[in-house]
This record gives sequence, structure tokens and C-alpha cells, in this order.
Amino acid sequence: MSESRIGKLPISIPEGVEVTVANNNVVTVKGKLGTLKQTIDPCIKIEKEEKELVLKVTNDQKRTKSLHGLSRALIHNMVKGVSEGFHTTQEVIGVGYKAQAQGQVLELALGYSHNIFFELPNEIKVETITEKGKNPLIKMTSCDKQLIGQVAAKIRSLRKPEPYKGKGIRFEGEVIRKKAGKAAAK
Repeated sequence: MSESRIGKLPISIPEGVEVTVANNNVVTVKGKLGTLKQTIDPCIKIEKEEKELVLKVTNDQKRTKSLHGLSRALIHNMVKGVSEGFHTTQEVIGVGYKAQAQGQVLELALGYSHNIFFELPNEIKVETITEKGKNPLIKMTSCDKQLIGQVAAKIRSLRKPEPYKGKGIRFEGEVIRKKAGKAAAK
């Protein structure tokens, strides 16, 4: 049987991380930053060795081969999340644009007639940094990679960077291709 290149790589389990596999293929990963659960398709067999997890395919169907790499990536992200965590940083660019965190509520002033109050899930920790002369930053950390990516994309969608001046919310280091704009009439 041919296997996925990603799927056949073993997942090393670091110190302080506990991985349990229930008989209905529910993988539970516990670590210092939290607990995550994921249901894996029954066509993927999970074998736990000393400090490694190995995923094997049970048949040679195309769907199974596709799920092999996906399942391995999901479990690897869970192990990395509960041991190290994931973080993302976003910049709020624009005159008068502000971001302020109060507990699990993020208050954003993005040039609309009203402020936007965005409630974050409990799994995500947020902090805002406002320094004079610099753009406000929104820093989020979580053990769930999928959740933090989804929330960051939702925050960015509240005011996407526009192509003329670059105003809006963007990820730190993201490059926005700017347009020239209309030439001055003579």
C-alpha cells in the first residue's frame, strides 16, 4: 500500500504531553496549555509507541490516502499546541483606528460610525499593544491552531486592508500590493 509522504512521518510526543486514543478513534491530547480532542476516520489506524505516534492506512483507496496526511497534520498540530502553543499578531493601520482588549472582549475603532465589540472564545488569550508613533497590535495566543486562525481571519474581515493607502487590519509581516490610484487631472 502506498502512503502519504506527510502521513507516514512519526509524531514525536514531548515531555509533559499525554496522548490517549479511544477505541472509537478519538484522540485526546493533554499538555500544560490545555486539552484538545479530535475524531480521526476509522480507516486510519493509530499506533502508539514509546514517545511516538504512527498513523497507518487500512486500505488503498484514494480517500484513505488523502485522510492519512490530514490526520497526521491535525494530531501534530494538537501536540504542538498543548506543548508550545500558537500565536498570531495583527496590525491595525489607519488614522484613528484603535484596538483595546477588556478580558475576552476586543473593542475596535475602525473608521465606522460605531465601535465594534468582538467577543473571543475562552480558549484564546488576547492582548493589545498601543505605542506612540506605532500602529496598534493585537496579539492572540491559543493551543488550538484552527480556532486561532479562524478568529484572526474574522477580525481581519472586519476591515480588510485596502489597496490604495493600505488602511485596515493585516497580519504582521503581510505585504499588501498597493495600486497607483487616479492620476491628477491637468
